[in-house]
Amino acid sequence: MSTLALDASGDIARAWAVLHEVPDPEVPAISLCDLGIVRDVRRGEDGVLEVVLTPTYSGCPATEQIEQDARAALVAAGLGPVRLSLQRAPAWTTDWISEDGRRKLRDYGIAPPGPVAPGADVPIRLVRRTVAAAIACPRCGSAQTERLSAFGSTACKALYRCLGCREPFEHFKPI
Repeated sequence: MSTLALDASGDIARAWAVLHEVPDPEVPAISLCDLGIVRDVRRGEDGVLEVVLTPTYSGCPATEQIEQDARAALVAAGLGPVRLSLQRAPAWTTDWISEDGRRKLRDYGIAPPGPVAPGADVPIRLVRRTVAAAIACPRCGSAQTERLSAFGSTACKALYRCLGCREPFEHFKPI
């Protein structure tokens, strides 16, 4: 293996390590990698480090900030220049959130999403408050929760309240 190839694979590993430390701008308790936004890190034919990102949804207002933060972290680590690209297909899914990311969401006070069955549609419904047995409170673990709003601080989260500890919390919607 050539020295250039060794350096490239070392740089790619370093880039992944750096990106594992870049927090999501909307949920800073979880990294871009744990969230599953970073899809690939590779060397382009021109030798430039390429990072492929898949936004959580096409209208995500944090997409530009994610690109800026990833670029800044990689350049600060001496891995620049870097080229970032957005890959929207296949579409991001909450199944891409790592197990460590799910734990970090729970520790941060956000109920992580459950798995999405392949091909299953997860519609967003605007309905009245309902008791939700399936969404456990990230604070006390009670399954006695109710949805207060279909949308939380961002479109990808819903607002819930625990009927046990009475604390509000957000639930990251499965997509």
